[in-house]
Amino acid sequence: MIPPLAPLFQGAFASYREVLTLADDPRAAVPARVFLSAAQLDGQLARFAPEHAGGDPRARLSLWSKYYFRRLLPPVLAASLILDWRLPLDLDEVGVVPGADGLPEAFRLPHAGAAWASPPDPFARFAELLDGHLQPLIQILAAHCRAAPRLFWGNAGDYFEWCLGQLEALPLPAARLADGRALLAAPRRPDGTRNPLFELVRYHPRGAGRPSWRQRRGCCILDRLGLPLCDDCPRRGAPPV
Repeated sequence: MIPPLAPLFQGAFASYREVLTLADDPRAAVPARVFLSAAQLDGQLARFAPEHAGGDPRARLSLWSKYYFRRLLPPVLAASLILDWRLPLDLDEVGVVPGADGLPEAFRLPHAGAAWASPPDPFARFAELLDGHLQPLIQILAAHCRAAPRLFWGNAGDYFEWCLGQLEALPLPAARLADGRALLAAPRRPDGTRNPLFELVRYHPRGAGRPSWRQRRGCCILDRLGLPLCDDCPRRGAPPV
């Protein structure tokens, strides 16, 4: 555990207490690039879902990536948005503690990070995550199974948005979470390039008194493994009004 982040990992977040760690973690770790190398990644996939060993490689890796993002994003977003804490997440500096299930059990960071000296803009706040970790990770995953990167960006954006929803349910000032929503709502980065997390999840009204319908922009293709379409899959069409 990273001591400055200890206040976060209580209640619903207690299970993330040992996900972000430092060099004093006694568990064996390997560099993230090694963990994601072709041979190792094939081994992780075999341990993760042996029942899908003969399935579509893109769908298998899509499923694996969902669990990766679900492990990484909640503690990172909570640290950034609740504690205003900047974490060193560059893929070339992070170690991974491999789990027996083929997924990351923990992420070993090179140091504890630090509080922001002054409030950053949304893209600066998430630069270590977006550019340092997700961008190279998704490039590796897409190349490994010859899939379009948007498949994995869709999974990352889905969990990013879901995490924000979980944090918004906590008794926190709305301003604390504003940068997360602003990032997802911006079609372009400050330098004019495309934002790969832009509106990957949308909410559609369903009439007075009914909750909005949450829908992903792209399908995660898990049906190619014989799994049902997700509730928010765009291929499901609109729900009843």
